Amino acid sequence: MADQNNKNVDALAQEITLKSRGQGKLRQFILWMGALIIGAILGWQHIPALNELFNFIAAVFTRLFQFIAIPTVSLAVITTLSMLGAKKDTGRIFGHAVVYTLLTTICAAAVGLGLFLWIAPGNLPLDVIGAGAAQVPEKLGHVTYYDHFLSVIPNNIMKPYLEGNVLSVMFISASVGLAFAFMPRTEGREAVLKVLFGLQELLFTLIKALLYVLPIGILAFAGQLSAQIEAGVIVGALGKYTAVVIGGNLIQFFIVIPLFLLFRGLNPVDVFRKMSPAVAVALFTKSSAATLPVTLASAEDNLKAHPAVARFVLPICTTINMNGCAAFILVTSLFVMQNAGIELTMGTMIAWLFIAVLAAIGNAGVPMGCYFLTLSLMSSIGAPIGLLGIILPIYTIIDMIETAENVWSDASVCAMVDHDLQGKLDDSSGDDMPQFQGA
Repeated sequence: MADQNNKNVDALAQEITLKSRGQGKLRQFILWMGALIIGAILGWQHIPALNELFNFIAAVFTRLFQFIAIPTVSLAVITTLSMLGAKKDTGRIFGHAVVYTLLTTICAAAVGLGLFLWIAPGNLPLDVIGAGAAQVPEKLGHVTYYDHFLSVIPNNIMKPYLEGNVLSVMFISASVGLAFAFMPRTEGREAVLKVLFGLQELLFTLIKALLYVLPIGILAFAGQLSAQIEAGVIVGALGKYTAVVIGGNLIQFFIVIPLFLLFRGLNPVDVFRKMSPAVAVALFTKSSAATLPVTLASAEDNLKAHPAVARFVLPICTTINMNGCAAFILVTSLFVMQNAGIELTMGTMIAWLFIAVLAAIGNAGVPMGCYFLTLSLMSSIGAPIGLLGIILPIYTIIDMIETAENVWSDASVCAMVDHDLQGKLDDSSGDDMPQFQGA
């Protein structure tokens, strides 16, 4: 029976991977890398007209990213939290899942911060990030943490969306999502939710269209970067930045998460072996949502997790448990602010650690969701976002590693919650919970 379950999971993993290839994931990766190489070669030629064209295209894509980011984050938070309900055992399962999600995500961000301080990526030349540094508000250094916290609490529902204040947007979205979760199941509630889910589908379609033409943007960003390389300064700074992000993900993957499992009395090697089909699919598809059917099948058939735990924890964790995203948001935000001349005191970095954790929990479960969210955060404080364009060409590699780490963390949270609640759940409590069919 166990062998049959393993075969079923492997077949599902192969099906999802082949489907992903059929949807052009491999082709997309080749296009992105090709655009990166061609852009670098063209930028190296120092052709003025071509460089101006690259600058224009990069500016267009930056504006498109800003346009899509805020509504993506908002709708993702609202629709995810609206799914929380009063099903049997839901509160108990959710409580355990949230505790482990917070702990693992905080650890991921802390590891990223530690590596950032140790490796200490340098600053890029001023002309690389352009005049953006001059646009940082003068008052930014004089704003107290009290003022910053107060600014997150909105006094106008539309103002945060118009100003791009992503923390306020997340506050509003979380409030609305929780209100949907606990309000009576009336026809009005269902009608409004249908509209919100419809808007989210529309937004995902726009994101797919943006990703379809993204090779042009990568070509332009790579050309900009290549044209502005000076004495290896950029390569060194970006290399150290990349080492911090990827190194933090690998430490979280191979050391921190296994330590959590060991602490709860679980064998990390055994859990990884049983969940490895999902991790492998995540690495290729770069999408936790696309991997979710394999993650669910692996958890129920291989890990033998209680259906009520697996079918509730894993879909929720796909959105809120973003270890890799938290590290990326924190390290990238610190790198951008450092290049903007913003003083990074220990208090500032710790404050941003918790901002990164909260932002990652509210991150949209879509391709490049972490990138969109980081861009929104930097825009909301007035930091120069041109640097995000320079980071974009290498993000495709970072995204693969982050997604695999996120799915491994999801699986581990599911295993720990199932272990904690073993024998405490009603055997029939998972029967009324629908199977997730994938995205």
